[in-house]
Amino acid sequence: MHCLASGAAELSSCIILTPAEVIKQNAQMLRRSGGTTTTESSSLAALRMIREADGGATRRLWTGYAALAARNLPFTAVQFPVFETVRARIWAWKDSRSSLKWADFASQNRSLTETGVITGVSAAASGAFAAVITTPTDVVKTRMMLSAGGSDSRRTDSHTASGYRVAKQIYRENGVRALFRGGALRSSWSALGSGLYLGTYEVAKVWLQREKRLVDDAP
Repeated sequence: MHCLASGAAELSSCIILTPAEVIKQNAQMLRRSGGTTTTESSSLAALRMIREADGGATRRLWTGYAALAARNLPFTAVQFPVFETVRARIWAWKDSRSSLKWADFASQNRSLTETGVITGVSAAASGAFAAVITTPTDVVKTRMMLSAGGSDSRRTDSHTASGYRVAKQIYRENGVRALFRGGALRSSWSALGSGLYLGTYEVAKVWLQREKRLVDDAP
């Protein structure tokens, strides 16, 4: 259920996220190469470069949608079931330490601190695991999106190639390690981001629900 729900939402969000990712990747590339003036936004310069490239902005702004979906869909489909499983088991272990008489009471009256810590730890663990598994698709996605600018022959070839062909090209050029390049950093960043995001979300949700009950129960 979590796989299907998160997957459907991810496919929809990627339609909106892909142009932003394309502009961001090319803006970073221009900034590193010094291809922008001091008075021009790097994002605007990247958008202008994409518009002037072969195929036009309409086509190139969605370059890499399949790769982005191929990266985010497995990530989401792996992260949320693992997250829910880990969180449920931690809560079950904690509740089992309470007496049977108080177990149900404890499950209904968990503190916000406990909720934030357990949710954050579960989200961090699931995010780090999913990030490692999906690093190769992230590498392929980045290569394909950088191809939208068409600034060199390798990127132009990546623009017209499928994700599978790009992955084969990366493997042929640099081996398996190239497909997992940046995996440790991505895993750490995903753990931190997922822990803070889902931990804060769950704490806010529980707090708002309790506030609503207090308002509803007020005379």
